[in-house]
Amino acid sequence: MTSDNDDGYQFGIIQDSLANSMGAAIPNRSLGIISGEIGGGKSLICQRLAFGFVQNDVKVAYVTTELTTRGWLEQVGSIGYNMDNNIDDGKFLLISSFGVLAEEIEEHVDLLEVLNSPGVQEAQVIIIDRASQLISPDSNAKQLLSILRKFNSQGRTVLLTIDNHEVDSRLIREMKNSAEVVLDLETATVGGDTVRTIAVTRFLRAAGPTQGRIGWKVMPQMGFIVDITAVS
Repeated sequence: MTSDNDDGYQFGIIQDSLANSMGAAIPNRSLGIISGEIGGGKSLICQRLAFGFVQNDVKVAYVTTELTTRGWLEQVGSIGYNMDNNIDDGKFLLISSFGVLAEEIEEHVDLLEVLNSPGVQEAQVIIIDRASQLISPDSNAKQLLSILRKFNSQGRTVLLTIDNHEVDSRLIREMKNSAEVVLDLETATVGGDTVRTIAVTRFLRAAGPTQGRIGWKVMPQMGFIVDITAVS
């Protein structure tokens, strides 16, 4: 499958200004790495990107290793991102390692098996949250990147979230060095409040302006909000 979009996949929505601060579109045929600690907001960023993509008529496959499909839909619904209709329309495919309810699938599935599944291969953008649970500790970085790049070359963009403690630091470094987009999520406590920041470490082939650091928060029913007070 090839993409008709030469510039990238747009993710801007009227509810927030994230796309205006972060390159306007994710490059097509690219690899993106979103890394951070547990609780750093990786899933929230992915949920916002997924919603933005489908609002811009991009076909998305989303893999979650942390929530059931029902739990994921309830989570995004609580912040104002209703995705049910997009599933019905065939724009959005949601896959969970827990299935619909709460029993985790016993067989271990690795990252490459996920990428080879038919539904995933039909998407333009594939988001895997969190991919570090699906990467074997003894994975060879060059081999893994070769497979990912072959997948990209067929017209697909892949975004992977990585928990820094789950993958060997050398593997993370090599993947980041190869990726077109690298977002490092940071959190800090200021005056008793949690301040969240997206550090845009790399953003190649950006279609618009890109800020180096973007403060953000999520509000119930309002979704993602760029917090201009969070970054000086």
